[in-house]
Amino acid sequence: MGKPTVFIDGEAGTTGLQIKARLESRDDLELVSIAHEQRKDDGERARLLNAVDLAILCLHDDVARAAVAMITNPAVKVLDASTAHRVNAEWEYGFPELTPDHADRIRTATRVANPGCYPTGAIALLRPLVDAGLVPADLPISIHAVSGYSGGGRQMIEKYEGDAQTDPYFIYALTLEHKHVPEMRHYAGLSFTPLFVPSVGAFRQGMLVQVPLHLRMLPTGVSGPQIHEALVAHYAGQRYVRVMPFGDTPATLAPEALNDTNMLELFVFENPAAGQVLLVARLDNLGKGASGAAVQNLELMLGL
Repeated sequence: MGKPTVFIDGEAGTTGLQIKARLESRDDLELVSIAHEQRKDDGERARLLNAVDLAILCLHDDVARAAVAMITNPAVKVLDASTAHRVNAEWEYGFPELTPDHADRIRTATRVANPGCYPTGAIALLRPLVDAGLVPADLPISIHAVSGYSGGGRQMIEKYEGDAQTDPYFIYALTLEHKHVPEMRHYAGLSFTPLFVPSVGAFRQGMLVQVPLHLRMLPTGVSGPQIHEALVAHYAGQRYVRVMPFGDTPATLAPEALNDTNMLELFVFENPAAGQVLLVARLDNLGKGASGAAVQNLELMLGL
């Protein structure tokens, strides 16, 4: 039996380039590419999409849906990096650490939706606490996050790395709508839509996702140590998620420490006198937030 074959549809984009870079040196799979001049040839794309063991879609949502419609070979597995299928019940969500059996669900899936970068941090913090009954599903949740500018794709990268005047920091999605919010709510197990405030800083990659909690709004007796213990228990034995020691509070927390890795760090900070807890997730928006997660899911789907 030969090596499994993989085709990245959209390999010239930010995420596609990152996934390709992570795969092209591997000797346990064969990476299939489309000729540069044929990238917009739907006939050639369809041929390759139906000829491989696994197709990775790094496309805009509407193009990703069209690509899935091109796949008529039932043996082809699909990993979609767009937001098109993330809350589709027919697709498995590609966060293997979501629940104890979720990695096994991804292993047997033929359709997997790679998570968004912001939701990876938010869901990683909240889902174990909702499942444990420490955070009520109907609690009003606010999520604040900052990402490196690479999260904005090629145009934003060129703006920040070119000669154009750029802001050192800005918040956006001020209509309080963002394409990542539906998956945050759904996979965190929340009854209501969280208030999400994303922002961008003048650094290429790296991310912090922050969830503030008031202990008086949680079930009686819930404390910072309890919250920390629940996260430790949920992620025990996981390779790519580290729950950082409780009480070991740094003076500052920078977003770039995990760049070029597939790691996710979770922090619990507490002010007992004020009855406040701050949950923070740190990750590389291009790593565990995109291409690193895609490779992790690919390995599960192909049994590598």
